Amino acid sequence: MLRKFQDLGHEVILLFGDFTARIGDPTDKLAARKPLTKEEVAENLTTFKKQASKILNFTGTNAARVKFNASWHSELTFEKVIQLASHFTVQQMLERSMFQERLKAGKPIGLHEFLYPLMQGYDSVAMDVDLEVGGTDQTFNMLAGRTLMKIMTGREKFVITNRLLEDPTTGKKMSKTEGTLVNLDDEPNDMFGKVMALPDELIVHMMELSTMMSSPRIEELKKKLSAGENPRDIKLVVAKEIVSLYHSPKTAEEASEEWLRVFSKKEKPEDAPKLNLEKKSLPLLELLLLAGIESKGEARRLIEQGAVKINDVIKKDTNSVVTLTTKDIIRVGKHRFFEIK
Repeated sequence: MLRKFQDLGHEVILLFGDFTARIGDPTDKLAARKPLTKEEVAENLTTFKKQASKILNFTGTNAARVKFNASWHSELTFEKVIQLASHFTVQQMLERSMFQERLKAGKPIGLHEFLYPLMQGYDSVAMDVDLEVGGTDQTFNMLAGRTLMKIMTGREKFVITNRLLEDPTTGKKMSKTEGTLVNLDDEPNDMFGKVMALPDELIVHMMELSTMMSSPRIEELKKKLSAGENPRDIKLVVAKEIVSLYHSPKTAEEASEEWLRVFSKKEKPEDAPKLNLEKKSLPLLELLLLAGIESKGEARRLIEQGAVKINDVIKKDTNSVVTLTTKDIIRVGKHRFFEIK
């Protein structure tokens, strides 16, 4: 959405909430979110602009700007925060559905969580913007900015909300927890494979929200789906579009050919990473950690879901010890392969 405004000649600001991340956004949370430290926030931000540059132009004419809200929030005095808070009531804050759910469940609501929409709202005033773009989950926070703009500047601020990438059958957002996360900086083959592994119900959402495909083209593909065409073939088109967007059309074509070779012909990838093991026998959980799985908890979940195979044999015992040779192939999920060295 920001890219479309940039192409139309509007000034675009990509705002990083390095200060508000330290409060913890309560949006859609049934328990208070753990605030991040200043160091954790800085680490998270190191690659954000690089990833966003795959969509937004930060150089040339009408370059998008990057701002960090700590630059104004860190300067706010307690007196100023009290003044800002006076523009809202407790009743207004309690209108948020997640707070209502917590109250019914007898769960606590932190006072600092009331301050989050206040701080995000003040971002609009500090930058003096005409429009804020965000996900539907941010509607309350963005409208807080609309309220503050009217009171403090006498100006109107508009809000555009975008649908989130959710599984229509479960209503859950794409996430690492759900095993549906596609990172903007994934390698082409990984990105292609992850898109192909998404539930078929997400295909249309991906077309509409994650590509630059034209509306007529999207409608054409939707009709094909409705007419009974194999969802896999439509997903191949979408995966190519996404990899083209973040990498290049040539890379997308190569990733498509590799995916078809591996998954249609049941072959292993030509460039499967090699795992150097110091011992032949080791716990399966330890093997997955060496293969890049981030935690034992995630490794256990993958094993229990039957997502771990050695030479196409499913391993479902989280306590098992495996003995490997240099000819063994480990498969994690639908698109991660490892060869033993």
